[in-house]
Amino acid sequence: MNSLLVVKDVRLSFAGVVALDGVTFTADSGELFAIIGPNGAGKTSIFNCLNGVYHPQEGTISFDGRSLLGMKPNRIAALGIARTFQNIELFENLTVLDNILLGRHLHFTYGPLAAAVYQGRAKREEVFHRARAEDIIDFLEIQAFRKSLVGMLPYGVQKRVELGRALAMDPKILLLDEPAAGMNLEETEDIARFILDIKEELGIAMILVEHDMGLVMDIADRVMVLDFGRKIADGPPQVVQRDPEVIRAYLGEEFESSELHAAEVEAAEAAKGRGEAS
Repeated sequence: MNSLLVVKDVRLSFAGVVALDGVTFTADSGELFAIIGPNGAGKTSIFNCLNGVYHPQEGTISFDGRSLLGMKPNRIAALGIARTFQNIELFENLTVLDNILLGRHLHFTYGPLAAAVYQGRAKREEVFHRARAEDIIDFLEIQAFRKSLVGMLPYGVQKRVELGRALAMDPKILLLDEPAAGMNLEETEDIARFILDIKEELGIAMILVEHDMGLVMDIADRVMVLDFGRKIADGPPQVVQRDPEVIRAYLGEEFESSELHAAEVEAAEAAKGRGEAS
């Protein structure tokens, strides 16, 4: 069976600081694949390469048989890759329903004139997309908040809204960047349940980046571990968590060096961002 996503020998660096060092992995249809590692190991850098924010200097990335290298983020999204963010990126002054509807924008086919008249195809599409958004609201059990402004909602509910906006894109693969970050135990259990529901009921493949090891080991089908931008393990959770190199990277002699590498990568990315801004 051909994998849905194939990443091979990807190398990414910023001003000489290596963020990803020859990373190779695959993700299959319907699979829940997790990426873990100490801070600065390269986890979010992988996501940024997958959705076109970063362009690796070496290696290949193919999705559903098509190369993603050089492709713009909006085009990659249209192919079926959706993403949530570690820091919530919602429109706080819009309602839950409106935020989720924003995820449908890729599927609208009518133009400004048809929208102004609001008849025929424009009206039919609007009804269809609103129905799809309402289905997602029901799926994530946020019906009580559908007309509420997002900025007024609890943090855990906002995380669900962001997940809903990504689902509204009807993705083939969903990139989840620390979906449980900042959550209490009850909220974490809720988001884990919804992630499993997405896998089992919707059949959407997911790549999960998460620091909560209990969550990862409980729900992931397969886990890849990064350290210093290099893959050090890849396999079933019960095997990976006993790997001596993984244990050293998290708790042993490599911890201090990993923290230094994280600071170097962060500084290099910041410098790159300042250069692009100017």
